[in-house]
Amino acid sequence: MPATTLPKSAAAADRAWLAPLLLSLSALSWAGNHFVARSIAGEVPPATLNFYRWLVVVILAGVFARASLRRDWALIRRHWLILAVLGATGGGFFGTLQYVGLQYTTVINMGVLNSVAPAVLALAGFLAFRDALRPVQVLGIAVSLLGVVAIACRLDFDVLRQMQFNRGDLIIFANLALFAGYSAFLRKRPPIALGSFLFALAFAATLANVPWAIYEHVSGFVFVPSAKSLGAVAYAAIFTSIVAYICWSLGVEVLGPSRAGVFLHLIPVFNFGFGILLLGEPVHTYHGVGLALILGGVWLTTRGRVRGGRARKAASMS
Repeated sequence: MPATTLPKSAAAADRAWLAPLLLSLSALSWAGNHFVARSIAGEVPPATLNFYRWLVVVILAGVFARASLRRDWALIRRHWLILAVLGATGGGFFGTLQYVGLQYTTVINMGVLNSVAPAVLALAGFLAFRDALRPVQVLGIAVSLLGVVAIACRLDFDVLRQMQFNRGDLIIFANLALFAGYSAFLRKRPPIALGSFLFALAFAATLANVPWAIYEHVSGFVFVPSAKSLGAVAYAAIFTSIVAYICWSLGVEVLGPSRAGVFLHLIPVFNFGFGILLLGEPVHTYHGVGLALILGGVWLTTRGRVRGGRARKAASMS
């Protein structure tokens, strides 16, 4: 784990070129998690999977971030409440609800619902901290949204009118609001090393999942060790948790939650990519049109600057 604290706003500005790469890597890792979750739906209990996922992260972070944890322990104790809230919401509840929702929803519905995430993140930043976006960023979010919708409906907008949303869709949508709040309040995290932050986040997320994991076990939905279930835990711990959360934290630090949120539009793009590469699904014109719109929207959103004192303060996440 990195032993240094997250850079302050001035240093973050110098690393602005790296933020899109980090946020794209987060989107790729989370898209892979969707692919894994769909492959084990109904076979592995979601809360138990999320519990083991974060427990692995606690162990790894505890081993590799020992030095930073010793240095940051006083700050962790002083700011335990915000760390507990971030861990329980952004790691514990969010991860479990996502696994639950993915057992019921479809790939198309997931793509459409994820397209709403950047707008939800922008709204959360405005409501909590009065973050503001320039018109070019609003345009970028809208263009990227059109790209996701173009892929989801295959350039046939009658498909959208015929879509039916089930309880899984409602869970996923509610979960997006939870993640938006988590991302907005990341700026309140104490100035501790990433390894220390990840340990605290994972510890809180693990504890938050204990009651639900016990409920699943008592209900008869038992975690059975197998190549598939253990592989899902390993992927979720390493890529979905460690890689994605570190990259997301650094990216949000530089761009702020509103502008960073547009990179969530890349998740359905990567999902379609997994389908093409791993499942042999054919490539169509709407894939190219949608991808061009999404990447154009991402470019528009990241080229402008966040306005307002509070919005600039979001870059420091401290």
